[in-house]
Amino acid sequence: MKLTITGFSTALFSSWYFIEELGLLFDCGDGASSGLLQKARKVKHIFISHADRDHLTGLLQFNQLNARQGFPKIYFPRDSGSFPFLKEFSTHFDPHVSGTEWIKMEEGNSFEIKKNIFVEPFRNEHVLIGKEFVKSLSFHVFETKRKLKEEYLNLSGKEIAAIRKELGEENITIQLHKNILSYSGDTPVENDGRWNDTKVLIHEATFLRRGDVDLDDRRQGKHSYLEEVIEMVAQTKIETLILGHFSSRYSAAEIDEAIDFFCKKFGLEIPVFRILPGEIVRDILGKESVKKKF
Repeated sequence: MKLTITGFSTALFSSWYFIEELGLLFDCGDGASSGLLQKARKVKHIFISHADRDHLTGLLQFNQLNARQGFPKIYFPRDSGSFPFLKEFSTHFDPHVSGTEWIKMEEGNSFEIKKNIFVEPFRNEHVLIGKEFVKSLSFHVFETKRKLKEEYLNLSGKEIAAIRKELGEENITIQLHKNILSYSGDTPVENDGRWNDTKVLIHEATFLRRGDVDLDDRRQGKHSYLEEVIEMVAQTKIETLILGHFSSRYSAAEIDEAIDFFCKKFGLEIPVFRILPGEIVRDILGKESVKKKF
């Protein structure tokens, strides 16, 4: 499946990613509406990873412009208290948005957003809080298909139709589960195989190197740094990497040089794309990979 991904992602200021073919928006920071203009109307499902303001402050305007009965559906971490307040405020301030659905989510949920396309949230460790609370999530997007079992592959169409009628579709086929996209949200790197077999991974890389910031400072949520992201991805079965959420302390040249350096250091050979601070990138996968050949 072709994925047309547009995004803006700058740490502290705003993050959002729009996947056009799926009518899907991950996070909704400032500028999501003005960045997408009329295409914002295509969004039916908005998954918010956590309640940091740079990931949700565009939500009220986005909803005000695009709300209609049953859409958009806004999904949020179960224990994030900000969202019930946002829902209450928005429905009083803009009564026409009352048709919007606000849906709590937690690890283990599966939401069908399009025929045979599901979004599955899972917990990450960005928010420093007890395991019993769900306040920060990452996401997998899966496409499911049914494939004829091997023992029926050589039968004629007429024979297969007869067996299907006798046994039922589920008994003569197997279900294939393909991970077409994953989105990290804000998170420290987890090298536990959670991204294995992902076709496209969108991962944050707030800082470039170990030592750029104290990632154990409990005054802030935990983030990833580029060096560790590249090292993890090089050990994981991923087809394409999109990097974002860089700190604006870094220049474009610093970021691109660091990406190239760490790709060489860890032998990463897949296409790598990035969103530089302050830039909207349209059709990210249609751009040239930033990773130089080596």
